Amino acid sequence: MPEQPIIVHGLSLSYFTGKMEAYLRAKGIPYRFAEMDMASFRRAARATGIAQMPQLEMPDGTWLTDTTRIIRHFESTGAAPALSPRDPATHFISLLLEDYGDEWLWRPALYYRWHFPDDMRLMSAAIACTMMRDLKLPFWLRRRLILQRQRRVYLSQDGVTKETAPQIEALYLETLDALEAVFARRPFLIGERPVEADFGFFGSMFRHFASDPTPAAIMRARAPHVLAWVARMWSLAPADFAGAPLPDAVPADLAPILREACAAYLPYLAANDEALRRGARHVSYAVEGVGWQLPVNPYRAHCLAALRDAYAALDTEARSRVDAALGGPQEILSAPAIHTAPMPAAPAKPVDRQWRTARG
Repeated sequence: MPEQPIIVHGLSLSYFTGKMEAYLRAKGIPYRFAEMDMASFRRAARATGIAQMPQLEMPDGTWLTDTTRIIRHFESTGAAPALSPRDPATHFISLLLEDYGDEWLWRPALYYRWHFPDDMRLMSAAIACTMMRDLKLPFWLRRRLILQRQRRVYLSQDGVTKETAPQIEALYLETLDALEAVFARRPFLIGERPVEADFGFFGSMFRHFASDPTPAAIMRARAPHVLAWVARMWSLAPADFAGAPLPDAVPADLAPILREACAAYLPYLAANDEALRRGARHVSYAVEGVGWQLPVNPYRAHCLAALRDAYAALDTEARSRVDAALGGPQEILSAPAIHTAPMPAAPAKPVDRQWRTARG
């Protein structure tokens, strides 16, 4: 009897669910998508100890959670096709870009979804009809509740002000411009074959920027090659890149994205890490003279520790190549990793609910 497929519990409009599905499709791993409602969301949280999406229910009854850890788990098995560079320096840059795409584009993705009227009306209705479909409340109330909750959590509580909003919008536009130049030259972010970095950028680009009305209109007009890459990533099957080599060098045209990662994202991670270790509830930092205040994020402290571990593991030659790609040695990366929160197991076992906030 054939083995049952993996069940991907998530939402059809979810950032990280889309990322996970694209990876499984490119890897050739059979799965069945299960649209979450509130009851299944609670069931998955009981299984792993973390209220987030997606969550993978494996045929043997174990669970996997956290898309970054899931991808590393599957790649560590050596199963073909390989979707992670073998060259150490290129591998580190792919990990950095995957993390950057996941975490730094999260805010503009949520901003565009919940700030503009057309977007927030559409998406609040969609969540009321999917995630909240099992709540015994009228549709209008479900829609109002999700709209109020999302705007509070992802706008007012996540540092969005009239001063910071222009930076959020600029990050999206500048990212589109940088990616457009890349995808006009080659099919994937680092080379002729998709790697972790592609999937890290895909989550926001697919389920938010290419799908929600306001950012999608901008993408169509400003970055048609990015739009084509989004479609290419979603349609990928192993045969599509079977003859393509894994990348073994960092292309020079990634410099604008890597500069932003070093100038803004890594300093934020360091400030967040320091605030967490002080026991603070908020982290304050500045980007180009604009002040930000955000809730401390324990998961992103783990992200920084993982990057520091990976950087420390590089030999001298690989580290010099990474430093050259990043415009010079990065003190934030070379600092000792401090693991302030446990990493989830893969396959997942119950872990501390305080370790990570829900996202999807």
